[in-house]
Amino acid sequence: MAEFSFYSMCSALVAISVAVSLLVFRNQPTPYLDEIFHIPQAQKYCKHNFFEWDPKITTLPGLYIFSLAILEPLAYGLKKSILVLCSPFCLRATNILFLLGNVGILRQLLLKLHFYNESKVSNLVIVLLCMLT
Repeated sequence: MAEFSFYSMCSALVAISVAVSLLVFRNQPTPYLDEIFHIPQAQKYCKHNFFEWDPKITTLPGLYIFSLAILEPLAYGLKKSILVLCSPFCLRATNILFLLGNVGILRQLLLKLHFYNESKVSNLVIVLLCMLT
């Protein structure tokens, strides 16, 4: 039952994240804040230009590589150019996958800390913690 509850919460989290992403994109379709640096850098990676780097960026390139690893097979499957899918919307959407990964990692850590006692690890708390971070 706890597994079902966890996966139900993950599904709800994805639905909420997609709804919020659509709302944000509708109101702010162009890059904002630090996205003015990160989205052009990610788009360079989408063009397989891995050696051009914006010196204003101090973040490691993992997010750009991860986004490319997700979007390139998707572009191939949809028979679209990777450059079409490396839009601000799709690049922002890859963060939802990171969110799900964080939920799973946090759940496993809490289970291990509580000696795999499911009753002590509230799935709702895990999802809420991830939504707040």
